[in-house]
Amino acid sequence: MLMQLARASLWNRKGTVLMTVISLTISIALLLGIDHIRHEAKSSFTSTVSGTDLIVGARSSQLNLLLYSVFRIGNATNNIGWKNYQQVKTHPQVAWSIPLSLGDSHRGYRVIGTNEDYFKFYQYGEKQPLKLAQGKVFAGVYQAVLGAVVAQKLGYQLGEQIILSHGVGSVSFAQHKDKPFEVVGILAATGTPVDQSVHIPLEGIEAIHLGWQGGGMPAPGRSVSAEQSLAMDLEPKVITAYMLGLKSKMATFAVQRQLNEFKGEPLSAILPGVALAELWQMLSMVENMLLLITVLVIVATLVGIVTTLLAGLKERQREMAILRAVGAPAATVFLLIELELLLMALLSIGSAFIILVAGLWGFRELLASQYGLFISINPWHDQTGILLAAVLGLTLLLGAIPAFLAYRRALASGLMVRL
Repeated sequence: MLMQLARASLWNRKGTVLMTVISLTISIALLLGIDHIRHEAKSSFTSTVSGTDLIVGARSSQLNLLLYSVFRIGNATNNIGWKNYQQVKTHPQVAWSIPLSLGDSHRGYRVIGTNEDYFKFYQYGEKQPLKLAQGKVFAGVYQAVLGAVVAQKLGYQLGEQIILSHGVGSVSFAQHKDKPFEVVGILAATGTPVDQSVHIPLEGIEAIHLGWQGGGMPAPGRSVSAEQSLAMDLEPKVITAYMLGLKSKMATFAVQRQLNEFKGEPLSAILPGVALAELWQMLSMVENMLLLITVLVIVATLVGIVTTLLAGLKERQREMAILRAVGAPAATVFLLIELELLLMALLSIGSAFIILVAGLWGFRELLASQYGLFISINPWHDQTGILLAAVLGLTLLLGAIPAFLAYRRALASGLMVRL
């Protein structure tokens, strides 16, 4: 009977209730959206590289090295020598290595110079290997393997020719038009920056820069054709970074110390997990501020709802008096108001979930292409339940103010409300 009364009362005030539900829905959707994106971003970053024990590059901060080598953000402070890499590669504790050469792009997507070991040993998520959706791994100098997002967004198919650009900007005036690359493979989607990368052989990186002044601009009168390049020595002189997998996890810190003290050139060897922890520690303040602002928005919305209920008690005096006249106890007033608030909160939560899922569905492609964030459209995770329980608890707690006020007045006067 109390449920029927609550529904009838809400329907009788449907205009006010609708505006209340809309405001609360927007607040809850904002809270869940920020929390979900924060959770998914952290999960996406954490799953980008897996099974790699050390990442090595020129001397710099570990965050900078992590960002440009794994997440394709920023640029390296310097290159490292190929011969020194070959020396480290033969270390007794090194099981495998992946060289990386960066600095070029294709229509805003980063170009990664590497070798076949990249496709053999690179892992992401729960140690998942890279897989080809179409084609094969590059075998020739002028062949390329595209990430899933690159192929999808640019509409490339196997056998097409692509032109690389010098530099990593979305617009470049220095292009390697004389040496096009053939698309021979397209990787399956991984949900990591790999999807937004163009992979070519290290020899291809060397070939496209033959005849360039310091690698920055083509030297006049010194152009080297694609055919001439194939007859030249294309062994790399420098690379940007490399990843290492070790035979024993026990040796990780010993090898890291040896590389950080490497005599050949100044190197930085980092543990990906430690660098990620530092990254999230730096971003934790921003995360907490976003959540705090959202919580304050919800509190402000709930305070507004309670204020509306307090202002509406006088209008509901006749309704309450009728209930008391037919024998309803004073406690019914308290329960009725609390039940109404609970129903509005549940309706708002359901609406917020629908809006959030629709928003994630509509904007996930934009987040993936622009920010490299691959967001699940399922907004539910462990913390979601805690947040929703907190919202319901806060709603009932604040709603107890007008409910208790109405109860006391009804108890004292014998009417539901007397102002």
